[in-house]
Amino acid sequence: KDNRSRFWAAHKKVAGEHDDEFLERYYNDMDIVLVFSGLFSAVSSAFIVAMESNLSPDPNDTTHALLAQLVQIGLGNFTAAGPTPAAPASKWSPSIASIRIQSIAYASLSFSLLAAFGAVLGKQW
Repeated sequence: KDNRSRFWAAHKKVAGEHDDEFLERYYNDMDIVLVFSGLFSAVSSAFIVAMESNLSPDPNDTTHALLAQLVQIGLGNFTAAGPTPAAPASKWSPSIASIRIQSIAYASLSFSLLAAFGAVLGKQW
């Protein structure tokens, strides 16, 4: 054999070892990313579910307003009760802070799921 063929044979051997080590290390790293992104997604989902009530009106306010109107009608005070049913929920709107926090929570959940998706694709490749 000449020098060139020995060089390329040695290069192939060293490059193969390097590639195998590289792939094994990153394959294991993808497992870690998959576990942590799964855990983060679960915790993030729990917080999103807990914060969801901040985006809708309190049903007790509506019930209270309707009961107060029924009491006024029962007492015969029709002018205080008003001609239409009370609807305090129509005046309600979520705070800007709640909307921003929910947006950030949904964005973090989306990025976490995207990281998990990328790790799955990397493991399958």
